[in-house]
Amino acid sequence: MAKRAGFEIGDHVIAPGTRQTVDLPVSVLSDHTPVSMSAHVIHGKADGPTMFVSAGIHGDEVIGVEIVRRLLRAPNLKSLRGTLIVIPIVNAFGFINHSRYLPDRRDLNRMFPGTPGGSLASRLAFMFLNEIVARCDLGIDLHSAAIHRTNLPQVRISPDNAYTAELAEVFGAPVILQSPLREGSLRGAAKEIGKDILLFEAGEGLRFDEMSVRAGVAGILRVMRHIGQLPAKGIAKPKAAPQYCSSSKWLRAPAGGLLRTFRGRGDVVASGDLMAVVCDPFGENEQEITAPFDGIVVGRAVLPVVNEGDAIIHLARVHSMKVAEDAVGDLNDQLTDDPLFDEDEII
Repeated sequence: MAKRAGFEIGDHVIAPGTRQTVDLPVSVLSDHTPVSMSAHVIHGKADGPTMFVSAGIHGDEVIGVEIVRRLLRAPNLKSLRGTLIVIPIVNAFGFINHSRYLPDRRDLNRMFPGTPGGSLASRLAFMFLNEIVARCDLGIDLHSAAIHRTNLPQVRISPDNAYTAELAEVFGAPVILQSPLREGSLRGAAKEIGKDILLFEAGEGLRFDEMSVRAGVAGILRVMRHIGQLPAKGIAKPKAAPQYCSSSKWLRAPAGGLLRTFRGRGDVVASGDLMAVVCDPFGENEQEITAPFDGIVVGRAVLPVVNEGDAIIHLARVHSMKVAEDAVGDLNDQLTDDPLFDEDEII
């Protein structure tokens, strides 16, 4: 049998059965400091699919960085078939500055497909799409809520893609949320070149939380098993089917003031349930926020100071409260019971 060819990326060739971190030049800062995008490539000895896992497209979404750090230490990867490309930090500029954006104040996830001669954000988008995404059969892009908000672990898919819907079920996050493609997004640009991407959302900007990290690592390994990159040994299937939600709505503050929230992420609520109260600093005026339909809380604000119109609670519609409660409960129990990948590190 012919030996598998090496994997070429940038100016590097990774031999079969080896792994290497490759630095792809992005830019040079105003003080002449070079900035690169680092990709860790694991090139298996045997043929198989090529998949990427990316984090840090928004520089303040650090939870994805922890997920891929643990993924790269998973012993399962010794049996990898095909090729895995892991990019812990796509937007190094934002990561260093604890910012969602690049120095030109652009959102990288609204700049795809980018151009080689455009703005800094456009150039980075072009390089990522062509150097990473175009080389792969599939991608998983990791995100979190923005600062002062938190998300329940969830996979977002477009409404017209049966393959990503299948993979989302395999991933096993508590919720699958139907989300249309946005102009300039990585998912949208990938679709234009025939590539599928799962988008995983969990946790809060600039914060770690253990359950979200576990959900991300477990889900990625399940997908890798499903597409034939990893053997099934040591990778547990989800105990329950994720809750599929075809629509969602942000409940907003009816007035400015102090926010008291009575429902947390993952709570299943009925139409009319009290979700939160906004009151003025003197306690003279209180306004209630109630659920407009049966749903599950997939995101919420964590900052208790709000202005009128601020997004408070992200509620996804469910068709059966009992099914939703059982699914979320079973999947959360499984994440709690699963062993840590790093036994000496509990966040």
